[in-house]
Amino acid sequence: MGASAHTEEDVLRTYDPNRLLDHLIDRLDLKNDAALARTLDVAPPVISKIRHYRLAIGASLLIRMHEVSDIAIGDLRILMGDRRSKFRVAFSQNDVPDMSLRAA
Repeated sequence: MGASAHTEEDVLRTYDPNRLLDHLIDRLDLKNDAALARTLDVAPPVISKIRHYRLAIGASLLIRMHEVSDIAIGDLRILMGDRRSKFRVAFSQNDVPDMSLRAA
């Protein structure tokens, strides 16, 4: 193998949401991105923005993909090349409960 040859594992470690979207279209036997958008209950521009790397796949969309495809969330993350060992949710200051409301 040459230096430019990639193993399947190397390919799966590269972030590519298109691989995930294409896999979902094949798995769900859909015709195109518009049909995928309808199945996921999102606007078609959402799929386009994901394909063009202008929008990341968020947690709620990942859960919806799991619901419609019955593919484990971990497997969906592998398909798109998400290599993080943990998925962290960023909290805003408004999400932190008020400490003055303690139980007595």
